[in-house]
Amino acid sequence: MEIIDGKKISQEIKEELREKAAEQKSRGEERCLAVIQVGSDPASTVYVRNKKKACEYIGIKSISYELPEETGEEELLEIIRGLNEREDVNGILVQLPLPEHINEERVLSTIAPKKDVDGFHPVSVGNLSIGRPGYVSCTPAGVIQLLKRSGIEIEGKECVVLGRSNIVGKPMAMLLLRENGTVTVCHSRTKNLKEITRRADILVVAVGRPKFVDADFVKEGAVVIDVGIHRNPGGKLCGDVDFDNVAPKASAITPVPGGVGPMTIAMLMANCVNGIGG
Repeated sequence: MEIIDGKKISQEIKEELREKAAEQKSRGEERCLAVIQVGSDPASTVYVRNKKKACEYIGIKSISYELPEETGEEELLEIIRGLNEREDVNGILVQLPLPEHINEERVLSTIAPKKDVDGFHPVSVGNLSIGRPGYVSCTPAGVIQLLKRSGIEIEGKECVVLGRSNIVGKPMAMLLLRENGTVTVCHSRTKNLKEITRRADILVVAVGRPKFVDADFVKEGAVVIDVGIHRNPGGKLCGDVDFDNVAPKASAITPVPGGVGPMTIAMLMANCVNGIGG
């Protein structure tokens, strides 16, 4: 059984991007990411800090807007429209979740698709679904890289995605399809859930429920990718998969932490450096 090391793979990607960013800089093409955070949600603050650190490491500029919780929707949209116009800004990222008085959908739709490095704009999602070049949301893109760089073949494999969110489940299914996997999406209304997940050669779990998946869900020798992240009552991080229970049955599995998590920021950086279709 192989434990897929997301820290190591994300570091490899960052090193490649660092080289590419230096090359771009030498041609006078410095990339720049604008990050907007509204309010001071502690988890969001950590994510934003990590994104800034990653930009610094890779050698791309970052500008950040830390706006108070009571910022109005129109004020936020004005900032985004201004960034859409700026030629020196290549990527715009609005840290989610937003305060309740702000319409998330409206905000994400205002970001210019050519700067939508999070891959959440309806145009980005549409491009992915019809196979055109565009930005892909970072977590599913990271899962594909984990599989490819671990030498795991996707083509022709039975792939099951557990979860149908717009951020992970749906784009994950489309990316596996793009790699010629045979894909089934399961969700809270799926009947005979374990029967379906036990068919999977590759099982991607993104249900948002701690240790939901145990060995009964998994076929002997399957590859198991755990996208979830939670703190258990003791404050320890865990995923959607009961790692200790499932690992002996899997041929390869991602741990939490240190699996999918580090890949998300690495793929965000890849979107910034490579641009659309890079």
